[in-house]
Amino acid sequence: MAKRDYYEILGINKSATDADIKSAYRRLARKHHPDIDKSSGAAERFKEIGEAYQALSDPQKKQAYDQFGHAAFDRGAAGFGGGSPFGAGGNPFGGGFKTYSWSSGGGNPNVEFDFGGFEDPFDLFEQIFGGAGSPFGQAFKRRPTYQMSISFDEAIKGVTKEIEIESRKNQGRIERKRMKIKVPAGVDNGTKIRFGDLDIVFQVNRHPEFLREGADIFSEITISIPQLVLGDVFEVNTVQGKVQVKVPPGTQPGSLVRLKDKGAPRLGFTGHGDHFVRVNLEVPKNPSKQERQLYEELYNLGNSKKKSWF
Repeated sequence: MAKRDYYEILGINKSATDADIKSAYRRLARKHHPDIDKSSGAAERFKEIGEAYQALSDPQKKQAYDQFGHAAFDRGAAGFGGGSPFGAGGNPFGGGFKTYSWSSGGGNPNVEFDFGGFEDPFDLFEQIFGGAGSPFGQAFKRRPTYQMSISFDEAIKGVTKEIEIESRKNQGRIERKRMKIKVPAGVDNGTKIRFGDLDIVFQVNRHPEFLREGADIFSEITISIPQLVLGDVFEVNTVQGKVQVKVPPGTQPGSLVRLKDKGAPRLGFTGHGDHFVRVNLEVPKNPSKQERQLYEELYNLGNSKKKSWF
């Protein structure tokens, strides 16, 4: 069955502003939240609304959807060198690896899924919110929150954690309870899970090599001038293991090479995100005499009418 148009789901058109998108989402999410809407299919509608909001509230994802439709997320709009939404203007590295900012919301949709698998009498995994920036505001009753810290790998692969919570009973008596929680693969920094009467917010530790944006993973390699010009094959690490990546001849410094479906699991959905490898150029600081001569020859070959800088 073909997926519905995201604009149609939210009841807006393509000229809608960010405020219009958010307003439509908040109105529909409240109306069709399964705790309020008891009709058949409410959970599915709520999930559909959250998916549409996730795509249209993010400028880069909205641009990709406007250009490629659902194919921008299902199959990827373009490969390396094409009209990828991660082109020069949308490069999440922001022009420099160290300037990348971590998203507190984790990029997860404000939708409801039942993952199951809890080893506890509650045995209920009711809802995923999108982190601290949830547009629900104060529409729902404030609930106890537990902060859970997990590693990057645990967030990608899933893990079972045991926690201890405290609750205040009658006459101020404090009761402690231990429970095991099965964390599903694909949770992100800021993901909030409803577990019985408790909200669990995940804090995911940074990875020394990878950066994450939603289900997409980013890393970088540094290669030489000849390798950029002639092309080469490299082995890179991904969250799914080592993968051979081909850098085509004539690759420009700063380009992103896309490894399809090699990213993180899509939380609550099927499939995986992509892995993007940023290609950096290594400029020799102290070239040998022979290397210097070769660079001079290349320079003179391309600039025969100009005086050599050397």
